[in-house]
Amino acid sequence: MKRSRTLVISLVAALVATLGAAWAALPAFAAGATATFTKTADWGTGWEGKYTITNGGGSTVNGWSLIFDLPTGTSVGTYWDALLTSSGQRYTFTNRSWNGTIAPGASVSFGFIATGSGTPRNCTLNGAACGGGTPPTTPPPTTTPPPTTPPPTTPPPTTPPPTSGLPRHALTGYWHNFDNPAVELRLRDVPGEYDVIAVAFAEATSTPGAVTFAVDPGLSASLGGYTDADFRADVQTLRSRGKKVIISVGGETGRVAVNDAASATAFADSTHALIQRYGFDGVDIDLENGLNPTYMGQALRSLRAKVGANLIITMAPQTIDMQSPAGSYFKLALDIRDILTVVHTQYYNSGAMLGCDNNAAYPQGTVNFIVALACIQLEAGLRPDQVALGLPAGPGAAGGGIVPPSVVNAALDCLAKGTNCGSFRPPRTYPALRGAMTWSINWDISNGNGFARTVKPHLATLP
Repeated sequence: MKRSRTLVISLVAALVATLGAAWAALPAFAAGATATFTKTADWGTGWEGKYTITNGGGSTVNGWSLIFDLPTGTSVGTYWDALLTSSGQRYTFTNRSWNGTIAPGASVSFGFIATGSGTPRNCTLNGAACGGGTPPTTPPPTTTPPPTTPPPTTPPPTTPPPTSGLPRHALTGYWHNFDNPAVELRLRDVPGEYDVIAVAFAEATSTPGAVTFAVDPGLSASLGGYTDADFRADVQTLRSRGKKVIISVGGETGRVAVNDAASATAFADSTHALIQRYGFDGVDIDLENGLNPTYMGQALRSLRAKVGANLIITMAPQTIDMQSPAGSYFKLALDIRDILTVVHTQYYNSGAMLGCDNNAAYPQGTVNFIVALACIQLEAGLRPDQVALGLPAGPGAAGGGIVPPSVVNAALDCLAKGTNCGSFRPPRTYPALRGAMTWSINWDISNGNGFARTVKPHLATLP
């Protein structure tokens, strides 16, 4: 419904004159905008909820504020795609910088985890009832103190997507399809400790979004002749051993760009062709030069529709990419978390970074650094089984952040069991934490296989 600004101002002025100045403090509602609540998962002691805000009017909504009350004994914990303030049992969610503008006919959503069995009531959106019509008149229980029940030791699980036979705690490593100072090896010679082998890398073509792969000629020469046919046979050999082999896209020098609908289609089609040709189990997104979450998300959903529910989708962002849900990589992970397998954040080559307690003083290469940064993802919407720790496999593998494998194990213990922590302790434990990743298998072999032989057996000790 469209109204002129003059008419709206006149109506407000008349209401103020007639009913008193208190009316002027009421927030202006977004005509035509409504919000619907969905409980996306429920595990008895808590649940995951989602609000979808839809602009059914003819004018753009510029900014939104959604308020609801929860009964005593129910409280909001983790949340995403919104900002949150609370007073007693009243919760106010407001837009982030990227989702405050809603065009006519468009929708945005945000989600949260709650403990307790109660559900939202007295919902308002920009001052109007969330379902449209008159705002609720029931006063909120603003004087009720928040519950004193301590937070759960384990974040409530949501139903995970199929994991294609991955173990509960998995070790992932990257295999080099190129020559560098690390040891070169045929794919079939990857040590048995690795559960997932990411082939590095598929590369861009002249068609925007499209990717291609072939055995590197330099690697082939170093191995005394290694053909595409040899490689395809090796993929099947590893799969026969129960391993998963995925194709990684990008890398430090990768220039794959998916910035529109056409390039999203090209990415999905070309990656699907590689999966069919080589027998890959999935795809890894390792674009260190930026990505567009909207169109990459579209591409990955299209690829999954082609391959099926067993498609493995992993990501390997840099630490800076996972500092905030507002970042493009983080937003992509949250947008596709219903089909995402795991994020292997690279906890190296970054310097000091902000932790989930807003403390930026944790130095790179420490248990505190790894745990506090992983906590950001675990408390901002990703399930523990979607989070893994990425570390370099010893000297030569990275410029900074190289740690002994024992430090990786301590970080895993701290996150999964609450033991072996440094001065930083996460707000809860995450027993379903997926595991660890290393760059790379080749560098680990060059350094005596210390990473795989130390971290892999330790994963079996996690809950």
